[in-house]
Amino acid sequence: MVTRLLLNDFRSYASALIEPGPGFVLLSGDNGAGKTNVLEAVSLLTPGRGLRGAALSEMARIGGPGAWAVAAWLGDVEIGTGTLPSAPDRRQVRVNGAAAAVNSLSEWLAMLWLTPTMDRLFLGPAGDRRRFLDRLVLALDPGHAHHASRYEAAMRARNKLLADQRWDEAWLASLEQAMADHGLALHQARARAVAALDDRLGHAPDDAFASAALALEGWTACDLAAELAGNRSRDSAAGRATAGPHREDLAVTHRGKPVRSNAACGVEGAMPAAHCSTGEQKALLLGLVLAHAELVAERRSAPPVLLLDEVAAHLDPRRRQALFARLEGRGQVWMTATEAALFDGIGEASRYHVESGNISRA
Repeated sequence: MVTRLLLNDFRSYASALIEPGPGFVLLSGDNGAGKTNVLEAVSLLTPGRGLRGAALSEMARIGGPGAWAVAAWLGDVEIGTGTLPSAPDRRQVRVNGAAAAVNSLSEWLAMLWLTPTMDRLFLGPAGDRRRFLDRLVLALDPGHAHHASRYEAAMRARNKLLADQRWDEAWLASLEQAMADHGLALHQARARAVAALDDRLGHAPDDAFASAALALEGWTACDLAAELAGNRSRDSAAGRATAGPHREDLAVTHRGKPVRSNAACGVEGAMPAAHCSTGEQKALLLGLVLAHAELVAERRSAPPVLLLDEVAAHLDPRRRQALFARLEGRGQVWMTATEAALFDGIGEASRYHVESGNISRA
């Protein structure tokens, strides 16, 4: 867990310090006060661009030096990340004062978040669900970030080479083999995570949160190097790789809501999440995150850090209390709300009020 969080020139904060406890960390304040900025800072303690997916230069405080820093203490371990004025789009990472790779952050913290923008996860493009799935996988398998970055790097280089029309066969074959090696590792890690989560969701408690069924779709693992070699002309014309694990999608259905079959279409099976109501989709997503948190705690012998932005406001009282009950004693959970009353029902917690870039104990 995060025992101390320090922000410098990050978003709306010139400087801010939080020293939370091990359970609920509750942030309340008006819209635009800076609550989500705090969650974003915490999310940057893992690989990637955080819960907003913003450019690094956008995270610097307006009117500041053009750089930002986030530091956190995980017990005796100090993690720091940020940018320099001379390189606003290049992320720096330090662990206990020593320079470290961004991907190494996954070894220290497992983390997952939910934000209001994720409410349309099941309706949006496959890329959104794939990124969500990779965040789930990363919490279970810290090495996943390495394979993802190496696969993406090889794919970008291959796309650039194919765009030149006159490519070096040996270099192209080398890039395709790298995509095949790292791509297979990506697919296998995703498949393992989906299978484990689907099994856990199948045995989830029958409470206020709908149970999802999961499957991995979009690409069948094969000899990717040979497939890429055979697709060179098509990929050159398309300007992208048309096969590989970057085409995979997380298929989600409502386990307890079957599709009504009829003689005309003969449809049978569980209802796709995209066809469920908005409330059902939110319940499916929350149930999935809760099951994942339990799985991570079991696999890594430590619960993940959860960041839940404005989640309580969109739940009815029954589901809100059920959420608090499921999260109680499950590790560090950061939550935001515009009104502190939305946290009624939570017992011991670290409570903060956020106002105009200032954070105070509530």
